[in-house]
Amino acid sequence: MEKRILLVILVFVGGILHAQEERKVWLNYMDKVARPVLSALADGRLRETMPVVLSRIVDNKETRSRVTYLEAWGRLLSGIAPWLNSEGGDKEEAGLRRLYREWALKAVDNSVNPASKDYMVFTGAQPLVDASFFALGLIRCPWLWEHLDPAVKDRVVTALRLTRATVPGYNNWVLFSAVVETFFCKYGYDYDPVRIEYAVREFSEHWYVGDGTFSDGMSYHDDYYNSYVIQPYLSEVVAVAGSRYKAFAEKLDRITKRYAEIQERMINADGSYPVTGRSITYRCGAFHHLADMALRGQLPVSLSPGQVRSALTAVIKKTLGSPGTFTAQGWLNIGLHGHQEGLADVYITGGSLYLCSEVFLPLGLSAGDPFWAAPGAAWTSVKVWGGMDSVSADHALDIK
Repeated sequence: MEKRILLVILVFVGGILHAQEERKVWLNYMDKVARPVLSALADGRLRETMPVVLSRIVDNKETRSRVTYLEAWGRLLSGIAPWLNSEGGDKEEAGLRRLYREWALKAVDNSVNPASKDYMVFTGAQPLVDASFFALGLIRCPWLWEHLDPAVKDRVVTALRLTRATVPGYNNWVLFSAVVETFFCKYGYDYDPVRIEYAVREFSEHWYVGDGTFSDGMSYHDDYYNSYVIQPYLSEVVAVAGSRYKAFAEKLDRITKRYAEIQERMINADGSYPVTGRSITYRCGAFHHLADMALRGQLPVSLSPGQVRSALTAVIKKTLGSPGTFTAQGWLNIGLHGHQEGLADVYITGGSLYLCSEVFLPLGLSAGDPFWAAPGAAWTSVKVWGGMDSVSADHALDIK
């Protein structure tokens, strides 16, 4: 047994001997995912160059084809926004950030300018979803908002206000409307507090099902929507809205910490995780919540920054590093571990896949932050399945 444990430790440590290089690994993957979308949109050529890829069982080909560009842009921006907003890093990283900031400023302009070839669709059901990711990106990156030309800001506001005509579904969609209004609130525009209040109230009073998990509306679904949308969105709304949600904020803090524990335990020793529920082709975006908690510095005491970083690195490599993940031109293919079109739900397009960018949120932390400075560490699955006796029994969260 001792030899087996030692072997597991040596194999794992072999993967983290250069832990100081992990940030570069993340940056390289982020650049690989983001560059085709951002560079093309900045140049006004996204529609010209981005392929329209739809699910084999697509429910509305025409609408999905129109919206795929906003899907890619909004989801990508929300994931890279904290890094765009940050400062520092080595010469190479600082140079990459300068380039990306230039692209992002132009991309925002092109996406909301009716005279642009890449002007995006902001009216209708699906556009509400992805306009909210766009708004979330701007919330997460004050630098970008502050450096936009006033005329561009006006066009952003006009575009986001168009989403108010869409009535969200009675599920996680109420958070999409809430985040758009949260954007208006954060930057001093007239906003509708009822849309925020409604979303927070439904989740706080009706949709918490226990043990750190919310149902998606009236029904519980065994999927990753607590991470894709629900808990990161609730955290942002409550953080911006402030003291009026103080009581719920205290409860939410306990819920989000517990769900972070659950997420970390989902990650297998090889970086894989259970293939369950819809939208599984969002790849490492399944750990949006865990990445968000790391960014906020709100990981539970049971999870060290080093083990979370190591676990997320394994997930990134597993979901973005397999053959077939990208086309020859660098665009994401549908799949979870390579090119797997059969995994796509009816609403999945090539643009949808860029929700994977949410895993990169911790790049918004400085290289000196414990998340990046701490030594790499084995995560729960590595410890348990390596035969180590260093993991405590897991217990549910019971909120009275």
